[in-house]
Amino acid sequence: MEYCEHIAAIMPVEPAARECADCIKTGDLWVHLRLCKSCGYVGCCDSSVNKHATGHFNTSRHPIVESFEPGEHWGYCYVDDMFFPSLPDA
Repeated sequence: MEYCEHIAAIMPVEPAARECADCIKTGDLWVHLRLCKSCGYVGCCDSSVNKHATGHFNTSRHPIVESFEPGEHWGYCYVDDMFFPSLPDA
């Protein structure tokens, strides 16, 4: 499988939460969750109203997220707009 250069940003992270903490603060709901593979931030997906995972990328520039949904292990690079069916271990 081919990966982009940003795969090097993947770190061994612990999820900061089990939900989108930013949605909890505002009383909103999310559709799916994404895990930042640079720092462990958990944010809601772009199908959610607030798009917190993308917002996190826009402020942090952390490029790689992984699905934080049970049974899903795919990844995505925001910088290169690349989908990965799976991510390598950190």
